[in-house]
Amino acid sequence: MGYDARSGGGGRCSMMTLDTVGIQREARVIMIDGGQKVRSYLNTLGIHIGDWLTVVQRAPFRGPVLIEIHGTRVALGRGVASKIQVDMDGVLEKLSGQMEAVEAGH
Repeated sequence: MGYDARSGGGGRCSMMTLDTVGIQREARVIMIDGGQKVRSYLNTLGIHIGDWLTVVQRAPFRGPVLIEIHGTRVALGRGVASKIQVDMDGVLEKLSGQMEAVEAGH
C-alpha cells in the first residue's frame, strides 16, 4: 500500500521511481510505496515526502543509488529506491490533510 502526497488534479507531473532518475538530477519525493517499516527506515535517513534530493551516483548491476539530501549523502539499495516515487518537474500539489495525519502517526 502506497501513500501519495498529491491531492489529485492540477499540474503536470512526471512521476518516476528514484532508481530510474538520471545522475546529477534533482527530484522531489512525492510518494513512498511500502509499509510502515519502509517509511520509518527512510525517516531515520532524513527522507520525507516533499523533500528535494539529488541523485549523485548509481552503481552498476542493480547496486545502490547514492543520493544527496539535506547536505548529506546516503546510499539506498535499489529495492528501497524503487519504492520512492519522485517528481522530476518539481510540480507538487498542495499536500492533503491525509498526508499530515499519516506523518503524525495516525
